Amino acid sequence: MINKLNSVVARCEELEKEIANPDTIKDRDRYKKVMQEYSHIKEIADLYELYKVLLDEIDDAKTLIHEETDPEMRDMAKEELNGLEEKSKEMGQKLKILLVPKDPMDGKNIIMEIRAGTGGDEAALFAADLYRMYSRFAETHKWKTEVMSTNEIGIGGFKEIAFSISGKEVYGTLRYESGVHRVQRVPATESGGRVHTSAVTVAVLPEAEETDIQIKNEELKIDVFRSSGPGGQSVNTTDSAVRITHLPTGVVVTCQDEKSQIKNKAKALRVLRARLYEAEAEKKARERSKNRKSQVGSGDRSERIRTYNYPQNRVTDHRINLTLYKLEYIMQGDLAEIIDGLQLSANQEALKEK
Repeated sequence: MINKLNSVVARCEELEKEIANPDTIKDRDRYKKVMQEYSHIKEIADLYELYKVLLDEIDDAKTLIHEETDPEMRDMAKEELNGLEEKSKEMGQKLKILLVPKDPMDGKNIIMEIRAGTGGDEAALFAADLYRMYSRFAETHKWKTEVMSTNEIGIGGFKEIAFSISGKEVYGTLRYESGVHRVQRVPATESGGRVHTSAVTVAVLPEAEETDIQIKNEELKIDVFRSSGPGGQSVNTTDSAVRITHLPTGVVVTCQDEKSQIKNKAKALRVLRARLYEAEAEKKARERSKNRKSQVGSGDRSERIRTYNYPQNRVTDHRINLTLYKLEYIMQGDLAEIIDGLQLSANQEALKEK
């Protein structure tokens, strides 16, 4: 590990010189990539400096214990040594996790798709609840959200909603939210007070740039039609809604929320590009990991990942056996404890494979 850390320090010094290079500053794309790499490894380099200081303090404490003749002073040194060694273990573990190669997609923005599953209107209402939960979580991180497309029901729910989230490390933070989210609660329409179980599917797609995946015009079938609202009623007198079919894969994307056909087409292409990019990334991931499966899952949308139990004020993430009794806070966007647990589990799995 020490050799790797020394290499990180050397690379950090190289990047600092490159950042100061006028040619790098002039090239915006290059400067952006260099700064992204630098911000990550600078964190490792800084922590390593603290780690080396800690190791020196441990050596000093051991020397004192060996040379000290006063029993009371020796006991104090032993107590200090125990604390320093415990701290060094924690710092060493953190350094190991930071040294795990970052997924290049972690820094990407995302398109999140939430779809109502089993449970009818109640599932659609919970889809809207999840959308609000993720929107509030994004607000706390100062991320930007933008609705891409919706399919609403008349009572405030969504059969489907797609929206983008842009900011720092969005995909790396939310990538493990893909899967089936189950809710157990008494629906507002239930007169008998019985608890119903419904399900909603969440997909987290890293948003692809045009350079990430090429889409040829001849591969697209584009249809335009009038937008419709809940119940199918027309909400627009012009053909502004857009449906794009990617002929090679059969992937279909529809956007109708904007009054402009051009804006709907642009949004539909963003969603299409994200879906195709994710499909290609999943294919490569399966090829790399045929013989292993991470504890937190691969983002398989058919996998039940979490249960929200309203009568018990309980949220359980089944992948890491984490149960929290603060559902009302979680639904307000307080997801930090769950997401931290998922990331820690994924990092520990990655360390086992090294």
